[in-house]
Amino acid sequence: MTALLALTASLLTGLADFGGGLLTRRLPALAVVVASQAAATVVLLLALVATGGWADASPALWYAVAAGVIGPFAMLAFYRALALGPMGVVSPLATVGVAVPVALGLALGERPGLAQVAGIAVAVAGVVLAGGPRRGGPPAARTALLLGLAAAFGFGATMALLAQASAGGGLLLVLCVQRLVNLLVGGAALTVGLRRGDTPAGLLPALRSRLPLLTAVGLADVAGNATYALASHLGSASEAAVLASLYPVVTALLARAVFKERLRPVQVLGAGLAVAGTLLLAAG
Repeated sequence: MTALLALTASLLTGLADFGGGLLTRRLPALAVVVASQAAATVVLLLALVATGGWADASPALWYAVAAGVIGPFAMLAFYRALALGPMGVVSPLATVGVAVPVALGLALGERPGLAQVAGIAVAVAGVVLAGGPRRGGPPAARTALLLGLAAAFGFGATMALLAQASAGGGLLLVLCVQRLVNLLVGGAALTVGLRRGDTPAGLLPALRSRLPLLTAVGLADVAGNATYALASHLGSASEAAVLASLYPVVTALLARAVFKERLRPVQVLGAGLAVAGTLLLAAG
């Protein structure tokens, strides 16, 4: 059951990343984040009311609040990176964020094993190679790489915080609080942009016309997080982390099928090494 849930988490997260990146090629990234999270928040609130999950409130929910503050910025950076650079390169970089939970473990007194040390080295090599050669071919834009790495560490911090928040149970409430804060932070930033005139005209009609896809992205993202959390609680956390880290493969394969992305061999190697390094870190 753990393996099935973790693989399902990879599939859902990969689909959400691809959909978010696709939408960001036509809409402002912040608008995509806010709209997709709003749809997910509505569903979570309805589920919370129906199940009476409010009773699970505890001080640990402050970790979910912190995750909700970081989340929109990480998603904004990631969606923007997916829109700028080849998805087959950018997506694997997000998995490097597993270094954040590893660093937290070190701060708490854990010592890395050989697999973790090797994973860090392999992931760093993958990031360097994924940028592609400086001349010739379709190298990923430097901005896309930087945004992808920033998103990776944001995702890593978010997952570490959610793990702390859900340690005492109440997963549905944790996810709901996180998404509510996501929506508040992202909505405030979007409002500021609207007042400054930084957003294009006709944004609201464009969002309405793509509401089904925006809703699907938000729900897939939430479902991926929830499925991973269930997998880690029901069985081996290491096994769940390894299998749930395969979501970039889904995004990359979809990008290959839909956009016919052409990457140089060195970029394919770099993307593969980034994923391999992540798996080594998670397994360690």
